[in-house]
Amino acid sequence: MRSFTVCLIMALAMAATATASRAEVPTRRSRFLLANALPFYDCSKKSAAVCLAPGSPGATCCGGQCVDTVSSAYHCGRCNKVCKGPHPTCCGGRCVDLSSDKDNCGKCGNQCNKKCNYGFCDYA
Repeated sequence: MRSFTVCLIMALAMAATATASRAEVPTRRSRFLLANALPFYDCSKKSAAVCLAPGSPGATCCGGQCVDTVSSAYHCGRCNKVCKGPHPTCCGGRCVDLSSDKDNCGKCGNQCNKKCNYGFCDYA
């Protein structure tokens, strides 16, 4: 009976050690799954409603990606409308030149009283 108890205690100790060592081993994911995982805000194979989720880059689905059509220079105001010029900037869904736009002088929403030159209000 005594040898049975000793064997039982040793078996339990080995099982506890094996369980503890398995907990330390990180789980591996398949390289296939990692390579083909869809980004969370990819709306090409998901509903476009994913773009409305908190933390999404924007509320519009353009070409399978969620984009912000209010501030994106590549999707300004609508999908695939690219702002052109030396310094393309999208402010409120409009392409603007921050160096000369009276309503967006130097940065979006900065309004000048008279004139905008080189991104400064009322500069000489």
